[in-house]
Amino acid sequence: MKHRIIVLGAGYTGAAAAGRLARRLHRDDVAITLVNADPDFVERVRLHQLAAGQDIGYRPLDEMFAGTGVELMTAKVTGVDADRKAVTVVGTSAGTGTDVRELEYDTLVYALGSGWNDQDVPGAAEHAHEVASRPGALRLRERLAGLAAGQPVVVVGGGLTGLEAATEIAEARPDLAVALAVRGGLGDHLSDKGRGHLRKVFGGLGITVHEHTAVTGVEADRVTTAGGGAIPAAVTVWATGFAVHPVARATTLETTGTGQIVVDATMRSVSHPEVYAVGDAAMATGPGEKPLRMSCASGTPTAWQAADAVAARLTGGKLPRIPVRYFNQCVSLGRREGLIQRVTADDRPIEAALTGRLAAVGKELICKGAAWAVANPTLGLPVRRRRVVREAARTGPSARASA
Repeated sequence: MKHRIIVLGAGYTGAAAAGRLARRLHRDDVAITLVNADPDFVERVRLHQLAAGQDIGYRPLDEMFAGTGVELMTAKVTGVDADRKAVTVVGTSAGTGTDVRELEYDTLVYALGSGWNDQDVPGAAEHAHEVASRPGALRLRERLAGLAAGQPVVVVGGGLTGLEAATEIAEARPDLAVALAVRGGLGDHLSDKGRGHLRKVFGGLGITVHEHTAVTGVEADRVTTAGGGAIPAAVTVWATGFAVHPVARATTLETTGTGQIVVDATMRSVSHPEVYAVGDAAMATGPGEKPLRMSCASGTPTAWQAADAVAARLTGGKLPRIPVRYFNQCVSLGRREGLIQRVTADDRPIEAALTGRLAAVGKELICKGAAWAVANPTLGLPVRRRRVVREAARTGPSARASA
């Protein structure tokens, strides 16, 4: 019987893992199922562009994985029983409505990712907009399109998402009064050169920056701050970080307080060896034992690591030993400006940074390359489909005990 591999989530990490597994393992030995709530792949790193009015297109998953041997299932994951090795999904069947199914697995790759995080700030969930999902970006797009000239837009959060959202909106709608509220200083995580360029771009786009400003509440027409002040906001965009998908926290998998699955260097769950977690869903560490941040920069390498580890364990091959590390922080600042900040392996900025139009082109190439890699999941790798060692084709209690 075939070894059953289920991949949950078809974002950058889940799609990359499924495609790499299909390239590494022989189709006669494995059955790979990729479960995703939507039929299309979403370029999450471009959602700020979508919100600002640009068309980023659709990428149907069935076209992306045609001929790969990966079975696609459009369904929402509602539960994982890590002890019974089963996943509960809810889909829709023509003429019958809701279809609840249970899928059994031998190996699970958990890549459900993350969504926006309102940080429990009063009013954020009710009044703020987010760009962490396609529906959220489309709602923001519609709201921005309805704003009259001069109306205020406040972006909350000074991370990469906040910087990209603020500059994209300001460039697309120079008639709006765009502001950014950050807890610290603008670009605190960048080098001196990076911060200097960031300030130059923000000044050129007319973006007002409220530094050292903690937003403590969101209302329909303003945000309130810890200092007791208020900033007018016809639209508030919330970009203060991400929260992982809640399914893992409800399982017997070992998770952190934030719900991330604790994994080893091969992205394997430390409590359930049949489970691997990748991307934002995993609590993985990089150089210096520092936790990897939620990002595409670390997510895709963790997917490669997990896929190669699964393939190695099933075929008796060599386990991957290359640690996940960082090289750059890439930021688009509208369509004409960008910033590529060089960083150390553990994500600390160094002075070297590429700025301006060249950086914008570089960031665009990186985004296109990431999307191409997902849209062509089994290309770009040498054909190394190895046969599964028959004793590993099914993992049972004895296999878990000795893993």
